Amino acid sequence: MPALVLLGAQWGDEGKGKATDLLGGSVDYVVRYQGGNNAGHTVVVGDQKYALHLLPSGILTPECTPVIGNGVVVDPSVLFSELNGLNERGVDTSKLLISGNAHIITPYNVTVDKVTERFLGKRKIGTTGRGIGPTYADKINRVGIRVQDLYDESILTQKVEAALDGKNQLLTKVFNRRAIEADQIVEELLTYADRLKPYVADTVLVLNNALDDGKVVLFEGGQGTLLDIDHGTYPFVTSSNPTAGGACTGSGVGPTKISRVIGILKAYTTRVGAGPFPTELFDDDGAALRRIGRERGVTTGRDRRCGWFDAVIARYATRVNGLTDFFLTKLDVLTGWEEIPVCVAYEIDGKRVEELPYSQTDFHHAKPIYETLPGWSEDITKAKTFADLPKNAQAYVRALEEMSGAPISAIGVGPGRTETIEVNSFI
Repeated sequence: MPALVLLGAQWGDEGKGKATDLLGGSVDYVVRYQGGNNAGHTVVVGDQKYALHLLPSGILTPECTPVIGNGVVVDPSVLFSELNGLNERGVDTSKLLISGNAHIITPYNVTVDKVTERFLGKRKIGTTGRGIGPTYADKINRVGIRVQDLYDESILTQKVEAALDGKNQLLTKVFNRRAIEADQIVEELLTYADRLKPYVADTVLVLNNALDDGKVVLFEGGQGTLLDIDHGTYPFVTSSNPTAGGACTGSGVGPTKISRVIGILKAYTTRVGAGPFPTELFDDDGAALRRIGRERGVTTGRDRRCGWFDAVIARYATRVNGLTDFFLTKLDVLTGWEEIPVCVAYEIDGKRVEELPYSQTDFHHAKPIYETLPGWSEDITKAKTFADLPKNAQAYVRALEEMSGAPISAIGVGPGRTETIEVNSFI
């Protein structure tokens, strides 16, 4: 049975939560494999809207086991806040599993994130200020705190003291902040231990056994391809690997067990935070996309930057992820435009460039080359099959499919769970 990876093919915010939730009834496990509560998913079930930041979208599907993998960084206070909110709305969260090897976002990670970003001023990256980057830095520097450390107070204390040795020097001598007491941090972290314990598991073993038993496992990436620490628009990226390879390292499931890789594409393009964005619009069209698409970050609360569809980025995502399928979201937002521009290439130093330039400088100066496709005015939110779409909407989808390099197997025509056209089955 398949192991599926589902990830963002742009800069995040493509609607991965809707796609994951759609597949949730057909899969046995949904796994978050990277990122933390800097990623947000909005899932609409009936007349209920759920905003998830850390929890896998599969937590809304009773038959599914949601898993937070070893590659995720976990803020316990955010985790329990989300769990409490779902429990109050009648959602059963008891099946959640959390890897004992997942790293914990500590209060000092959040502090360092915020003061560092302020210190950078105009050079700031545009982080969410939630401690994600500093936690991953601690992981790489081998001074990170893992979930399993909460169950050995001696080890926890040693690790917190080691981490604060350098951080307190930074806080007091560079940022003119007070030093953080290790004892206070240890005491706070230990308060989470008992409540976390029922969820903690050897998720690597659980997931591999599930696949061996013929179960279907869906790996859910946060953010998007262009925010990948290695393959994104560095340095304006996240601190982990939301690309397909990250699903393996972030879960402990080998690449030979992955059968399909599904990229989520918005029918236009958005971005939150700083960094280059060739198709960004600063006119009435950009404002209309933001208003109609309700483009405000689930986690950040910031307005998203909006632009036309960028086929160069889509082709790049197909290549670096080995995409087998696309899920196209928010097609309904484009209803009403007489003509819809699509970026098919860039102009860089007077030359036409068909593929994403590897040079940060070149990408920063890339200008979009557009082809214009005819729009449509008909309401598409009630469409159940591809044939139900207006001819121009069908042509738009087919053009994006050809430009992007992988088949579009599902189309979102509205925010609701049922407002999706399934062209080809993912499973």
